[in-house]
Amino acid sequence: MAKNSILALVIISICQVLIHVDAFTASPWYKAHATFYGGSDASGTMAGACGYGNTYTTGYGVATTALSTALFNNGASCGQCYRIVCDYRLDTQFCIKDKAITVTAIDFCPPNWSEPSDNGGWCNPPRPHFDMSQPAWLKIGIYVGGIVPVVYQRVPCKRHGGMRFTINGNPWFNLVLISNVGAAGSIQAISIKGSKTDWIPMSCNWGVNWQSSTYLIGQVLSFRITASDGEVVQCLNIAPSNWGFGQTFSDRYCQF
Repeated sequence: MAKNSILALVIISICQVLIHVDAFTASPWYKAHATFYGGSDASGTMAGACGYGNTYTTGYGVATTALSTALFNNGASCGQCYRIVCDYRLDTQFCIKDKAITVTAIDFCPPNWSEPSDNGGWCNPPRPHFDMSQPAWLKIGIYVGGIVPVVYQRVPCKRHGGMRFTINGNPWFNLVLISNVGAAGSIQAISIKGSKTDWIPMSCNWGVNWQSSTYLIGQVLSFRITASDGEVVQCLNIAPSNWGFGQTFSDRYCQF
């Protein structure tokens, strides 16, 4: 290959990296409240509405939260990260002063219309509310308090390694779970490409599970991901031609 061609490829690669660096920034601070669920080991949070399943194996651990209707946005907020601080100015009894934790949205906290919004129906619209895993909540609040006022901001997600693509389904129905998404954390669009196809838009099945009905058995798979802030990254040749259902694939360079 000519030197000029090599240089051009290097420049293109550098530009592709640079346009994704620090693209997503923290939001202003807002007021909300926070409760907890899922037990002391967070095992009760593992079957969340976003579809991540076991958050230990998908890399999120126990620093997780469910979101009320006002924040969940019909699942579009799955994977987003929030920095939460107990508002010691409003609750000196149950807030742990000057402590913050960053959590990932993995679940939905449904309304409880049988209870008033200010007494049990904490996740009723239009209240912004975080129902955090118990281990996460205990970083900012005293257990017996149950519910505390908080301030929060949406922040960039810091992930180790690349995005993860777990392929489920059958030969005529590909269901891909995407996890470990950095920066904006949440996704607005995905396309899949086989080594014998062009880019094929996928549709959201539920949570972070995206579907395609194209037969892709025996093909090398690539993905193009558009984050919720509009940033786009192309992850080429993520899954080899002998990929199988139930397998997870990743590339440490495939990240926002």
